[in-house]
Amino acid sequence: PKGTMAFTGKYEFEGDENYDAFVQKIGLPSDKVEMGRNCKIVIEVVQNGNDFTWTQHYPGGRTTTNTFTVGKEADMETMGGKRFKATVQMEGGKLVAEFPNYRHTAEICGGKLVEVSAQRSGVVHKKQRKSSK
Repeated sequence: PKGTMAFTGKYEFEGDENYDAFVQKIGLPSDKVEMGRNCKIVIEVVQNGNDFTWTQHYPGGRTTTNTFTVGKEADMETMGGKRFKATVQMEGGKLVAEFPNYRHTAEICGGKLVEVSAQRSGVVHKKQRKSSK
């Protein structure tokens, strides 16, 4: 809904489930798998109504930023660096995006950013990030 700034904030990694099985299923290169596993990525979200800027800050200064408007097609980048087009939807307070080989949802739950990536074969990777103000 317009005017809700529910997602705006900075979130640091707290824990995840099923990372290895998931990245294996989506075919992430092994160097990226290692980087992702040990990487304490900080996610910074700026929400302005239905417009979002979603930035991932990697250790060492590298960042990737996806900018999108709910309901409109946008150019996105995966954690493996692949570019694709996606339309992010808002479903019951969750952001939902279809990535090339998985469905990604993000929601704010008890002040934490909870992300779930579900691979087509049913492998699910869940990540939880706490707010870092």
